[in-house]
Amino acid sequence: MPKLAANLTLMFNEVDFPDRFATAAQAGFKGVEFLFPYDYDKNVLKQKLEENNLTLALHNLPGGNWANGERGIGCHSDRVAEFEAGVDKAIDYATTLDCKQLNCLAGIRPSRRDPMEARETFIKNLQYAAPRLKAAGIKLLIEAINTRDIPGFFLTSTAQALDIITAVGSDNLYFQYDIYHMQIMEGDLAPTIEKNLKLIPHMQLADTPGRHEPGTGEINYEFLLPHIDKLGYTGWIGCEYKPATTTAAGLGWTKQYL
Repeated sequence: MPKLAANLTLMFNEVDFPDRFATAAQAGFKGVEFLFPYDYDKNVLKQKLEENNLTLALHNLPGGNWANGERGIGCHSDRVAEFEAGVDKAIDYATTLDCKQLNCLAGIRPSRRDPMEARETFIKNLQYAAPRLKAAGIKLLIEAINTRDIPGFFLTSTAQALDIITAVGSDNLYFQYDIYHMQIMEGDLAPTIEKNLKLIPHMQLADTPGRHEPGTGEINYEFLLPHIDKLGYTGWIGCEYKPATTTAAGLGWTKQYL
């Protein structure tokens, strides 16, 4: 059965972030994920994970000034030094938190930057990060995101992600497949997952429209999740959705998986 990880950035937001670990565990989750750990003491987060017997499935490399609308800096040619420093910081946190996967957000391409320049910058940054993460025992992932939620995001499709992975040429670069984003951008979910399963160590889910829990929108999760299971997928699936009402009220769909 799919292993579900609660996304603590979006779920259980009725309680303060440090308390969401216990709430997720009480709901039956064995794993969690979140956008960024960097605003918190890594040892406090480690304690929260250990107290609640939780695995940290994934977090992101530093993503720039999130509060001001930045969504990653991987493709920003004028931020390379910041990106490289962020790699070191991410490895430090992930090592303490025993997190074996880090996601690199490509970011919104600056309008003044040529798309090819953005591509080359992203490739070089990934070539910098991939071997360093590998040495630390951590997988590096990239994620395609829809341009309705984040207009101008650089990485937007499976084909583009695969092209970037090929160009980087590392055996430590993978594709984080976000079902919600890819339904919006390209559809064809089941065959795409099946075709690229070897490159997908982590998935995320939400329904569309609304980005709420499965069963609230158009994606047939009653088919898709068993299909993913039949394929032999062994990674985590992060529940990166905004509860339609409260998190607890929308957890009915998880009963057969938790």
